[in-house]
Amino acid sequence: MPTLSVSRRHFGLAALSLFAGSTLMHPGAAHSSENLSNVTLRVATYRGFDTTLLPAAGLDNFPYKVEFSEFNSGNLIAQAINANAIDIGTWSEIPLVFAAAASALISVVATIDGPTSNQAVVVPVGSPAHSIRDLRGKKVGYIRSTTAQYFLIRMLQQADLTLSDITPVALGLSEGLTALKSGSLDAWATYGYVIPMIEADGTARVLQSAENILSGHYFIGASPARLSDPAFVAAAADYINRLGKAYATAMQDKPRWAHILAPVIRIPEKIILSDLEAENRPYRIRPWTGADITSAHAVAKIFAEQKLLPEHIDLKNLFSNALTPFL
Repeated sequence: MPTLSVSRRHFGLAALSLFAGSTLMHPGAAHSSENLSNVTLRVATYRGFDTTLLPAAGLDNFPYKVEFSEFNSGNLIAQAINANAIDIGTWSEIPLVFAAAASALISVVATIDGPTSNQAVVVPVGSPAHSIRDLRGKKVGYIRSTTAQYFLIRMLQQADLTLSDITPVALGLSEGLTALKSGSLDAWATYGYVIPMIEADGTARVLQSAENILSGHYFIGASPARLSDPAFVAAAADYINRLGKAYATAMQDKPRWAHILAPVIRIPEKIILSDLEAENRPYRIRPWTGADITSAHAVAKIFAEQKLLPEHIDLKNLFSNALTPFL
């Protein structure tokens, strides 16, 4: 019998963004001759995602064991894979470049194309700020080594400002929300369902969206130490394909998915549905390409210009073709 267990280790609040995928090969198609009953996949997830979606889609009948741990940002997932605590997880370009700079032991095995419409700098409803330029000298929170840090830097550049023109405060997701609500932040760079949630309850408003700043490229990473094991590769490919099929199924019926997700992440169903319907592009899982590496290098260059990363980080060696034939 397949085993699905959820670790009780929770790494902060749920990541409040949604990954979805296109229909890929039928689950089990990769390495169908492999005996996977002795394989265990340690999968990083976000609350309301894999552990909710896969059972809802009837795709949790794994021929291998799966152990889930919850995280709230991709940088923590990359760190966990590097520490050999997790086998598979997802992150954006930003955790990838920081992981590369730290010589982390991670491998990118697939790309997720997704929307960028759920990421923004927000300010309290009563804030006098009407543009990023108005944040000069203000205290601005962000989530370190994530898209939030990146798009904050880019927005400041567009306004002819730098990080030195504001007081940047690195906070986790839950800490940032608490700080904004308590009035100790003048603005907050954040992402996901938290944005429409705080808009709906009158806490904050969007100052500027990152929709036209971010590439919309996300990555599925794996532990390189396990990619030499054919059984692990077979199980990982099967899992990713199941996830892609489940997300595609969910996106075909967004009201149903919003109804399933609402009680899990404790956000009103109408807010989830509104956010799903506002996405500027669909999610799609695919093999990575050279263009993905080029895009990530462009991100690394921005951080290098800010003296936050060294120059000339080589990302190419972090990309693995181990799962490409099966995606």
